[in-house]
Amino acid sequence: MPHCIIEYSRPLEAIVSPEALMESVYQGAVSSGLFDTSAIKVRALPYDHYRVGTEQGIRFIHVTARILSGRSLQQKQELSGILLDAVEGTPLDNVSITVDVVDMERTVYAKSMIGL
Repeated sequence: MPHCIIEYSRPLEAIVSPEALMESVYQGAVSSGLFDTSAIKVRALPYDHYRVGTEQGIRFIHVTARILSGRSLQQKQELSGILLDAVEGTPLDNVSITVDVVDMERTVYAKSMIGL
């Protein structure tokens, strides 16, 4: 855990690769000290059609960190700041960056690892 989902505007791929974004988020999650490194999952979803406010040409990155419930508010705030800093550390320009930490209810989360 966590599941880190990076949504971004596809034109950003001309500046930074999805792999680089994923690595920055992964390293941010590692540096938080909240998770076993083998349990961190990161994926990226590009968007071709999007709008950010009233400005033309603004690109976006939004990271959602879905974590099992039970962490304190302070831990979640620190995690969102760490992930924001990690993404800001990539070479970007004219980009709106947002991060959200979302609790997944521990009592209903199910997991299976077939063949691993």
